[in-house]
Parts: sequence; structure tokens; C-alpha cells
Amino acid sequence: MKQRVERYKQDVERYHECKRHVDLIEMLERKRPWVEYENVREQHEEVKQCRNQVKKELKRLREMQAPWRRRIQEAEENLNNLDMKTRDNTTEIRTISQKCKEKQDALEMKDKQIEEINQAFRMKKDEETNRQKEIHQTQKIIEEWQNELDTMAVCENLQPQIDAVNTELKKLQEEKANIDNDVSDLRAEKNNQEREEKRIIDRLGQLNNVRQMKEEKLKKRFRDTHSALTWLRNNKDKFKRKAFEPMMLEVRDRQKLRVNAVCAPDESCAEILPSRPIEELHRYGFYSYLRELFDAPSPVMSYLCSQYRVHDVPVGTQKTRDMIERIIQETNLKQIYTAEERYVIKISFYTKQTISSNVCLKEAQYLTSSVDTEEERQLEKQRQDISNTLKSLDARLTALLERQKLLDLRDNKLRQEKKALVERGSRRRQLESKIGVKCDSLRQLEQDAIDLEKEFQLANVKIKEINKQKAELVTELMHLVKRIIPLNVNKVDLAFQMTRVTAEKNRLQSEYKAGTVQLRAAQERFHELDNRKQLLYEKCKELMKQAQHICRLGPDQDFPEEFKVAFQTLPNTLEEIDAFLSEEKIRASCFTGLSPSVVEEYNKQTQEIQQLTEYLEEKRNELNNYKQNISQVKEKWINLLKVMIEQINGKFSKFFSSMQCVGEVDLHMENEEEYEKYGIRIRVKFHSSTELHELTPYYHSGGEKTVSTVLYLMALQELNRCPFRVFDEINQGMDPTNERRVFEMIVETACKKRTCQYFLITPKLLQNLTYNDKMTVLFVYNGPFMLETHKWNLKRFKRRQRRLSSMTES
Repeated sequence: MKQRVERYKQDVERYHECKRHVDLIEMLERKRPWVEYENVREQHEEVKQCRNQVKKELKRLREMQAPWRRRIQEAEENLNNLDMKTRDNTTEIRTISQKCKEKQDALEMKDKQIEEINQAFRMKKDEETNRQKEIHQTQKIIEEWQNELDTMAVCENLQPQIDAVNTELKKLQEEKANIDNDVSDLRAEKNNQEREEKRIIDRLGQLNNVRQMKEEKLKKRFRDTHSALTWLRNNKDKFKRKAFEPMMLEVRDRQKLRVNAVCAPDESCAEILPSRPIEELHRYGFYSYLRELFDAPSPVMSYLCSQYRVHDVPVGTQKTRDMIERIIQETNLKQIYTAEERYVIKISFYTKQTISSNVCLKEAQYLTSSVDTEEERQLEKQRQDISNTLKSLDARLTALLERQKLLDLRDNKLRQEKKALVERGSRRRQLESKIGVKCDSLRQLEQDAIDLEKEFQLANVKIKEINKQKAELVTELMHLVKRIIPLNVNKVDLAFQMTRVTAEKNRLQSEYKAGTVQLRAAQERFHELDNRKQLLYEKCKELMKQAQHICRLGPDQDFPEEFKVAFQTLPNTLEEIDAFLSEEKIRASCFTGLSPSVVEEYNKQTQEIQQLTEYLEEKRNELNNYKQNISQVKEKWINLLKVMIEQINGKFSKFFSSMQCVGEVDLHMENEEEYEKYGIRIRVKFHSSTELHELTPYYHSGGEKTVSTVLYLMALQELNRCPFRVFDEINQGMDPTNERRVFEMIVETACKKRTCQYFLITPKLLQNLTYNDKMTVLFVYNGPFMLETHKWNLKRFKRRQRRLSSMTES
């Protein structure tokens, strides 16, 4: 603040210097609009003088143009009169020319009429010539047909031959119909067989899909066996007898695959009977022998019966399992199957005692998707039969189609013979009919004769009449031509006059145009100067108002004398005033942050400095006293707090030690001066293989957090006295071991002397927990089957419990 006061002292001096520059700037700004007004007023006077000179010149040019305008108007009037006469003359010429054209068209029409009459006569003449030629040709044709008819013998009797051909054709048609029926039947039967074959193929495909599923399982489990199976399918032709799939008996082939193969017994054992009928074993729960529960080719079944005696292994139910000891003693069976187990019964060679062992059956793997081999064999047989049937049908169908082609050839040949016989019988009748028709045509041609002389005379009469009309039209056309000739001469004369008048008008307009250019230029110059004069006048008025406003003068007030004296010392041109004004503004702008109250502010700040110095000394003494008191109080509070936390830590660590775990509680602080950030930090270790970790929801489980929280609350009980404590379902997230330990700790703590009352609310408790005589257990019974209050009898419940206990012991 002292420095600010020193600056204020300097500012006072700078303020006075700035005030001088501001006053000079104000006076320059007042003079500037008056200088600008004077410049514009001088420009206005100059433009006004130029405008008056141009106005005089414009008046002189207008007086010179007046005679030329009158002569041009007269020329335009003459042109209009000549144009009217020319239009009238042209209209009359056009009317007469139209009439002449009509007469010429009429003459051409008469010429066409004469040509049409001559053409009609020529056509009749040609028609008569053609008629004579046609008569001659018709007579010639009749003569030729008559000669052929005279030379033709009397028609022999061809009907027996035609009947024989018809009979043979009828037989052919019947045979072809029978063949068509047979072909249709064979094709329908073939379609049925093909549909049946497709159904069988689809069914075999489904069976193959089941077999492929089993093969995929075999490939995943026993890859060598699957490779050997593939080799067998590709080399079945190398075996003398039939080889079945899959193979058993361990061998090693050249491919070094570990596989099994067996040979079926020479004598079939597939149909061997069991040692006893299954009906005798029904009372033990057996329902079938193992052989009846699956299907296999006869050699495979024979091997299974011989090697594993599947025909003598019974299969039972749950009843069999329940009475298995009795079955072993009574039936002397060697092997038994139930739904879930396999029992093997043996007799000891040394002690002669019966020994039984059982194993659980494995889950089905390869027989879950079974293939009906009998159905597959039947389908293959049906497919082969259908294939043979189709071949037989194709052969029969081919033979019928060949026979059908031969019959078609024979049919065409017979039809041609019949056509030739029919034509031979009808030729004479056709000739007689044709001759009759031609004779009628000849008579008609002779009757249609044309008289050419008469037609020639009629044509001449018509032509004479038309020529007379043509002469009249020519006479009228000559009169029209005589009328149109003077009109055309007058039209040419008018055209010459219009050309002469137009040339005169163009000459006058060109001379007038030269003067008009000067007149237009003068008018434009006058308007330009007049507009500029008006603008300068308006600008003078505006500048006068601005200057009066800046100098604070009224419209009728005289210019003050003091301004005149002050303005004499200042520059007289705008350029000099602007330069001087800019320089003064720059100097004034250097004095920033100054105001008229700078002196008052300087005195005021000096007094405040004195007052603040005294106040600061007083507050510094008070702060030292406060810091000393806070240090003393903080030391006492921290010591008490650490003692209390040590007590909590001892209890908390003891509780965790009883659970074979580790736990501790300490005071956590980031900064000793930030008391609001002080806190209790709990660190626990539930496993010997881990380190102590701060209790967080991210590292510890829900049960571990619950155990830690309960033990921490129990450690606080001696420090925090309260009438009772409530735990609500604290055991829900704990494992049984921690739940039992925590429960025992709560019982031990709650049953001590001078402790508060504990309430533990839980939906379930572990069995065989440790209880104390000071504990009270309350059960909440609820539900639709709960006894009413007046029916509750505790003694009856106890008697019933004793009775049930005695029954269980006996």
C-alpha cells in the first residue's frame, strides 16, 4: 500500500500534465469541423459556377436542334402516306392474283378431266383386247381337256382294291392302339418302381447316417480301429469268406495298426438255447436275456454266444438289485445285469465259497444310435429286385417302341396307295366338271363384248364440252392480267418514291444525331453537376450542425471571440490539424489510469496504511497464542486416541487369533493437520499364504467382510456402552467354519458380566452349536398349517418327542 501511495504521488504530477494535453485535443477537435465546413463550402461554390455555364450551353444546343426535328417529322409523314398507298395497291394486286390462280387451277382441272376421259377409253380398249385373248385361251384349254377325255378309257372298278387297303389300315390302327396302351402301362409301372426305389434309397441313406455317426465316435475314440475298418472295406475282395465289421482279436498288420479280429465258430451258436427259460427268473425281476436285446449278423452273434455266452446272461430291474443276495445264493448264475450295474459271480477254487463283484455300467457311447440290420438287408434286397424289374421293363418298352415305328411306316405306305387309287377313279369326273365350268366362262366372256366405236364417240363429245369451258376461262384470265399490269407499275413507282423519302429521312436523322450526341452529353454534364451541387449543399449543412454541436453553439448564436483567438494559434488545414491531433492523442494516451480524484485517493490511502499497521500487529499476537493452545490440546487428544485404538486392536487381534487368522486395527492419517481425513484402518489375513491387506470390497469376499465387521463391533463394546446390540442375518455370507466360530465368540462375549444385551436375528442356525444358560432362543412360527394359540400344548409335544426317540432306539 505504501508503494501504491508513492505511485499516487507521481500520478498527481502526471495528471496535471495530461490535463493540458486533453484541453489542447478538445480545442483541435472543435476547430476541425469548422475547417472541414469551409473546404466543402468552397467546393460548393465552384460546382455551382460550372453548373450555370453548362446550363447556358444546353439552352444554345436545344435552339440549334429545333429546325432539324421539324424536317424529320415532315419526312416521316410523307413515308406514312406512301406506305398507306403501297398497302392498298398491294392488297388489290393480291386479290387479282388470287383470282388468276383460281382460273389457272380451273384450266388444269379441265386438262385432267380430258386426260381421265382418254384414260377411261384406253382402259376399255385394253379390256376388250384382254377379253379376246382370254376367249382364245379358254377355247384352247377346253379343246385339250376334251382330247384327254376322249383318249381316257372307261374307268375300271377300283372299289375292291380300296376296301382291301381300308381293312388292312383298320387292323394296323387296332394294333397301334394296343401297343400305346401297353407302353402307357409299362411307363406307369416304371414310374412306380422308380418312386419305390427312391424311397428305399432315402431310407438306406438314413440308416447310413446312423452308421456314420457311430463310425465318427469310433474314429474319435479308437483311430487305429477306424483305419483298419476303412482298409477292410477297400479290400473285401481279398477275403475268401465274408468279413464283418468291426473286428476283434488283437493282430498287427503291415500298416502297424493295433486292432482286433476274431473268427466265428465253425458251428453256429447264434440259436443255442439258454440254460433255463426266462420265465423261471421273472420272480427275481429278470425280464430278458442279453441276446434278445440287440441284433447282429449271424456269425457275429454266434461268436458272442460262444465267447461271452450272451444267450445265458439275464437282465433285471431295480427289483433284481434289491434282492441280489438271494439271487446269488439261489440261481447259481455266473453273470447278471441290472439297469445300472453288472454282477459277476465266481466260486473260489480253494474255499468253494461264492464270490461276487459288481461294477457300475458306463454311459452308453456306441449303441445309442442303433441300425436295424434286418431292415437294411430287406431294403437292399428290395432295391436289387426293383433294379431287375426296371431293366425288364426297359427291355419290353424298347421292343414295343420298335414295333410301333414299323407299324407307322406300314400305315403311311397304305395311305399313299389308297390316295393313288382314289385319284385314279375321280380324274374323269374332274375333267368333265372342269370342261363344263370353262364352257360357262366362255359364254360369259362372249356376252361381255364392248362397242369401241360407240365409246370413242362418247369420249369426243365430252372432250369438246370441256374445251369450250376452257376457252371461257382463258378469256377471263386475260382480262385479269390486263387489270394487274397497271397496278404493278404503280407499285414500282411508289417503291421508288419511298426509297427517295427514306434516304432523305436517314440523311436528316444522321445530321440530327450528331447534334443530339452533343445535347445528351451536355444534359448529362448538367445533371451530374446539379447532383453534386445538391450533395455538397447538404454536406455543408450537416458539417455546420456538427461544428455548432461540438462548440456547443445554437443555430442563431454568433461565433464566440475566445474561440477565434484560440483558433488563430492552431493549424489552418485538415492535414495539419489531423497530424497535430494524432500527436496529442498519443501523448495523452501515455497517461493511463489517471482520474481527477487521484489527490483525494492519495490522502485516503495514507490514513488507511496507518490504521492497518496497528491492526496487523494486534492480530499477529493473537495468532501466536492460538497456535500454542492448539498444540497442547492436540497432544493430549492424540495420546488418548492412540490408547483407545490400541485397546480396540488388542481385542480385535485376540478375536482373529482364536480363529487362526490375523487382524489388526490402527490409526490412519495422511496429514496430521487435516483432522477431517483421520480414519480407522482394518487389516486382516484369513489365509496363511497371504499377507495382511486392508479390508476392502474388492479384495475380500462377502463372508470375510462380514466376519471382520462383526469382530470389530465386538471389540468396541467395552469402549462404547449401550443397552443392547442387534445382529441381523450376519451369518448369511459365511462358510460353516467361520459361522460356528463367530457364533461361539458372540455367545462368549454376550454371556459375560456387565455386558449389554445381544439380539441375533437369523433364518437358520448350524447344528450342534454351543449354547449358554443365559441365552434365550425364540422361534417364529408362521404359515397356513400353524396351530392356533389356544391349541398349543408344550407338554404334549415333549411326550411325542420322547415316544419317537424310544421308537428310533428300538
